[in-house]
Order: sequence, then structure tokens, then C-alpha cells
Amino acid sequence: MTQQLPQVPSTEPELAGVRNFRDVGGLPTVDGRKVRHGRLFRSGHLAHATESDASFLSTLGLHTIFDFRNAADMRLEGPDVELPGVRNVNLPLTDPADGAEFWKMVRDGDLDQLRSILADGKAAGRMSASYRTIIKQRTAEHSRVLHALAEDSVPALMHCAAGKDRAGLSVAVSLLAVGVERGAIEADYLKSNDPHRRYLVRRSDNSPAAMSPEVMELLSPLFDARAEYLSAAFETIEQTWGTTERYLTEGLKVSPQTRERLRDRLLDEA
Repeated sequence: MTQQLPQVPSTEPELAGVRNFRDVGGLPTVDGRKVRHGRLFRSGHLAHATESDASFLSTLGLHTIFDFRNAADMRLEGPDVELPGVRNVNLPLTDPADGAEFWKMVRDGDLDQLRSILADGKAAGRMSASYRTIIKQRTAEHSRVLHALAEDSVPALMHCAAGKDRAGLSVAVSLLAVGVERGAIEADYLKSNDPHRRYLVRRSDNSPAAMSPEVMELLSPLFDARAEYLSAAFETIEQTWGTTERYLTEGLKVSPQTRERLRDRLLDEA
């Protein structure tokens, strides 16, 4: 059962050109602490941020923006807007060639093609598989993020394209590392389904069928945040390393001392 998050104060503006922005402050840990507000933010890409969006983001005191997009994403959407005094770290969690043909069919394909690659659970299966792959194969990248957060990189903003998958996993890993309850991690993850947060789907086909109800239903699993996807990531941690503790210490090479620094950076005082 998904845990209901406590009602906590936070500033969540309606940004015009940035989707899925939020502060993850207020999430509870297993030992009774909470994530501090204003320390860790998440969003979709910043390539289309307006001047007013950039002005707001500049008030957050950000030290680092982690951009998990790859070169293909950059070509499609453009680079992030520059925020004065903020360090930008591009750390791709997927390779540009990964699924390039698949995503081309998603953008350009006709209905028969889309049915063949997405129908009968194929789309959701592909999403779960991608979460498993990132957890297993991107340990160096997630290690780098956690060590950076522990050293000097907060306040931080994490984003990818839609802000739900690659950024969602990176936020989840960061929250696991400081002991946030899994139910709270899942509840925050599922917020990406709110209508005003969802990634704006773009299709190359301008025909009346391009955004038909059937096409949108076929595409929906790709743009949903589903509990089953996050569960696939958590299951992969347990299947590969046995426990979250071993994942963090052996998989991500995060020492107990580094985790304590992370907790100091991200959590309210005990």
C-alpha cells in the first residue's frame, strides 16, 4: 500500500517551461527524521525554462544541477538554460543508442507499428526492464551523485527529460541512502503522474490518428510513473546485492562515513 505523505509546507510554483518540478523536503525517514526543505529538488529538463522560471530557480540557492539526459535528448530538447553561479553536471544514465530505433518508432510510427512494439504489456515491460538496467549498470554514476551530495553539491536539482525515470531513480537512490521510508519514496515518485507534471508527448505524424485515443493508450505506459517500475528497481537491488545496505556499500562504494555526511546535508536535525 502506498503511504500518504504528510502535509508539509513547500514552495511549488507553476513554472511555465519546466515540467514536474518539486522539492522532496518533508519525506520521513525510518528513524523519525525528515528530508530538509530546500536541499533536494527534482524536475524535467530546463531547456525550455522561461525568464521567470530561471528567476525562480535562481532563488533556490542551487549549488549543482545534475542532468541525466544523453546526447540524443540534448539534440531533441536543447541544453539547459544557464543559471549564474550554479554548477551543471551532465551524467547520462542511458546511452544515446539505447532504444534509438524504438523511440523513433514511438515518434514516427504508424498504428500497426506502435501496436507491434507497445501492445499487450510490451511497453510496461520495457519500462521495468530499463529501471533494472539502470540500477545494475549505472552504479558508478549513482556513486558519483551520492559522493557529490555528501561533499558540497547541495542544494541540488536532479532532472532528466521528463523528470520521472532517470531522475526518479536517482532521487530514489539518494533517499534510500539517507533512510527515507520506501513508501514515502514511492508516493513522491508517483506524483509525476499529476496532469500538470506530465511530459508533453510529441509525435512527428500530423495525421488525425497521431494522437488518437488508441495511440495515447499505447504510449501511456512510457510516460506513466508506475509503482511496478520502481518496484522493479528495488527488486533488482535485492536480487543483485541482497540488501539495500550492501547495494550502497558494495555496489555504490558509499562508506558509513559518507552516508552520515549525506544525512547531515539532506535531513533535518535529529
